[in-house]
Amino acid sequence: MTATRQMRRVARLHALQALFQMEVSGQDVDAVVREFLAHRLGSVIDDAELAEGDVDLFRTVVAEAVNWQAVIDQMTDRALKASWPIDRIDPTLRALFRAAGAELVTGSAPPKVVINEYLELAKAFFPEGREVGFVNAVLDHMARAAQPAAF
Repeated sequence: MTATRQMRRVARLHALQALFQMEVSGQDVDAVVREFLAHRLGSVIDDAELAEGDVDLFRTVVAEAVNWQAVIDQMTDRALKASWPIDRIDPTLRALFRAAGAELVTGSAPPKVVINEYLELAKAFFPEGREVGFVNAVLDHMARAAQPAAF
């Protein structure tokens, strides 16, 4: 994996984590972004250096996920079964769908790239793999809704 691609993946990971943190802690976007920039992206914790991420991508994904959250949540809801609305799914998955949705809605990367990148993150959070197929189906549905011309 190239250094640029690695930095983008790290930025996406941190964006997902920041969105999760905002939801569970109630912190606002500015406070969480400041914390991540000061203490996570490229920081050293207990003698372990954290991977450096693409700061611009991190900021963009988090900001756009917040700005477009209502639209993204509606897209996610339409991809889910009626008995499982977005507020009933795991908060990590919600954060993942919001981060990916931000990139899909804004068209900042090709849909296939977005889907593949967030599937890799899903595999990291859910190593048993049950959720990965679910994530793939939901992201595919969201991508088709956000960018129908790309398919």
